[in-house]
Amino acid sequence: MSNSVPKGWEFRELGDYINESIAGEWGSEAQGDKNDIPVLRSTNFTGSGKIDYSKIVFRNIEEKKRIKKALKYGDILIEKSGGSPSQPVGRVVYFDKVIPHLFSNFTQKLTPINECDKKYLFYKLYFEYQNGTVLKFQQQTTGIINFQLAEFLGFKTIFAPLPEQQKIATILSSVDDVIEKTRAQIDKLKDLKTGMMQELLIKGIGHNEFKDSQFGMIPNSWQVKPLGEIFPKIVVGYVGNVNNYYCSRNEGVSFYRTLNIRNGYIRHNPIKYVTKEFNDKNKKSQIFNEDILIARVGANLGMTCKVSGLNSTANIANAIIIKSVKNASSNFYMEFLRSEFGQRQIQSEAAGGAQGVFNTKLAQSLMVPVPPVEEQIVIGNKLALSDLYLNLSEKKVEQLTSLKKSLMQDLLTGKVRVKVAKREEAVA
Repeated sequence: MSNSVPKGWEFRELGDYINESIAGEWGSEAQGDKNDIPVLRSTNFTGSGKIDYSKIVFRNIEEKKRIKKALKYGDILIEKSGGSPSQPVGRVVYFDKVIPHLFSNFTQKLTPINECDKKYLFYKLYFEYQNGTVLKFQQQTTGIINFQLAEFLGFKTIFAPLPEQQKIATILSSVDDVIEKTRAQIDKLKDLKTGMMQELLIKGIGHNEFKDSQFGMIPNSWQVKPLGEIFPKIVVGYVGNVNNYYCSRNEGVSFYRTLNIRNGYIRHNPIKYVTKEFNDKNKKSQIFNEDILIARVGANLGMTCKVSGLNSTANIANAIIIKSVKNASSNFYMEFLRSEFGQRQIQSEAAGGAQGVFNTKLAQSLMVPVPPVEEQIVIGNKLALSDLYLNLSEKKVEQLTSLKKSLMQDLLTGKVRVKVAKREEAVA
């Protein structure tokens, strides 16, 4: 870090702004008496610095320790043990409740001093985690990574004066509030979408007579067939080393991978580019709008989307490609394969296959309902509209998260200064 300090700011240790640092307490099994209290663990930490209160456990802890260690509104929790190579230890969350909680022995409570804005200090610690500063303070002596907290609190960085701290915290908190509200909207949309899928994909629209099937009661006019009978051409994307065929964007053909297959949509960034010769040679793995893709390997196995938004030829690796046909709705079958009825089959077949890989033979054998094409289109369009709202909301969260990252970089380093009214300075 540069020793350049913005005018009016101070170069101080993180620990200078900590009034109290207390180790956590795990206690014993809950007894159902007055000593039971909710205890936060590292599993309650989220990547955004919010606490996930849905996974609370209760532990039995004696009164003396409950009083001494109880979290107060504005306290900061820091993870001091655990972590992994992909998730360093040292994550922080901000306690925003008035109901008493305790915290586990793998975490530590940090109480900010009164001369510091509590939320500002939280954002400073969160920023240092996101910036990778915590990597200097990782220690692994056994299978568990421990955090050198005392050394970390001795780390020197720049701090704004209190009026600016308050302003910066207000700005960042307002972005966080919008992110949380948008995520709540997404959760509601997902619940609505799940209900629509259950209803439309199995019961259809406006039917009165039903028959039994492996998916439950379906309309009498529907059939159940293997996916391969609806889509005769189901192939696998390119399998092999592509490194020798990568080229610059201006010279190449868009090349997608399984990381571009998201739940219901194809992501056009980031993508690689391969030579035109490679693309011409591998026509089987070319993809076009309306094709359906299923991730066949890895952590994303089973993720399904429909190709859309392509303006030119493209190619893909390691995906099942279901080539679109005129007499079936890609929207309908993409949604069915994403549903619990489709995913249950995909995951089950993949688990029983060689090395947990989903292949074309398994894809062809998937059983799917077959409504009349006109009804497929109506159902597919209704669900696609629901997806559109979901995708827009999820993109909004991505944009807001990117904005927050930029704001932290600018505001917490003093690169961009906030204006503070004179009376605010006087009050401070």
